[in-house]
Amino acid sequence: MQSIAEFLTDQQVDEKLQQVIHSILSASKEIAFQVGMGAMSGVLGSTENENVQGETQKKLDVISNQILLDNLSKNQHVRAAASEEEDLPVSCHEKGAFLVAFDPLDGSSNIDINGQIGTIFTILPAQDNLRADAQEQFLQSGHQQLCAGYVLYGPSSILMLAINGQVHEFTLDREKSDFFKTTNNLILPPGRKEFSINMSNFYFWPGYMQTHIQSLINPELIDEPFNMRWNGAMVGDVHRVLSRGGIFLYPTDTKKPDQPAKLRLLYEAFPMALLVENAKGQACTESGRILDLTLTELHQRVPVIMGDAELVQAAIQ
Repeated sequence: MQSIAEFLTDQQVDEKLQQVIHSILSASKEIAFQVGMGAMSGVLGSTENENVQGETQKKLDVISNQILLDNLSKNQHVRAAASEEEDLPVSCHEKGAFLVAFDPLDGSSNIDINGQIGTIFTILPAQDNLRADAQEQFLQSGHQQLCAGYVLYGPSSILMLAINGQVHEFTLDREKSDFFKTTNNLILPPGRKEFSINMSNFYFWPGYMQTHIQSLINPELIDEPFNMRWNGAMVGDVHRVLSRGGIFLYPTDTKKPDQPAKLRLLYEAFPMALLVENAKGQACTESGRILDLTLTELHQRVPVIMGDAELVQAAIQ
């Protein structure tokens, strides 16, 4: 099997970008170890703090965030890092060529039940006319992502990487402490009758979305109703869609009037959209392609509908 280092070299990825990817993966290996230790390492449970999103931080959220920042700050090619857990960008190196944005531990509500969690990341070009820690550094289009991916921590730790227009899967060999390619040029399988959505929000969705979901599960409207799968972690739900097809949806809702959308554009929607579209699926808001958007606020939120292209088109019409 081919190691991640061999793969990046074969793909003729810029050497500086390779080093940034390796810094992220070095952090992910450390996070994977902490996750694997569970209660034995004292990382379970919540802190008494809230992050910038107003969410109570889990201990492992804080630890994972710091592990990533520590690794990235040591890399001379990283100009700044933005985290879902930080109010503002963190300056790293003024002459670095790249920006890194990440959700250090997506699905943190699953930490204490040994459920699916993961690290989501994206890498963007730095802008020379701006300070390293300027928020404006990150106000870029989804199309400007140089690569994106996630590491899913589970029975095995899996890296999904979107780069050079394709998606490749790698699995962490814990004995060798390295990622090895296990799926080449992954294509999202079409035709799967499976959807992933938080049904507890049903009565808060727009009417069109209620009607659409009913059309997928009502045996009077469809010969073969869809199955629903929901992990409570975007990283796990999108991984399932990439691996076996179907659709993931997190539409707008009125549950919190001041927060109609849940998922962050920079840390979640952009990287996942690049993965899904590079795997020949589609990734949209309720009105257009996610990758066509340009970030206007660091912690901006958007509705997300992604997966099988045919299912996405049916959901947004």
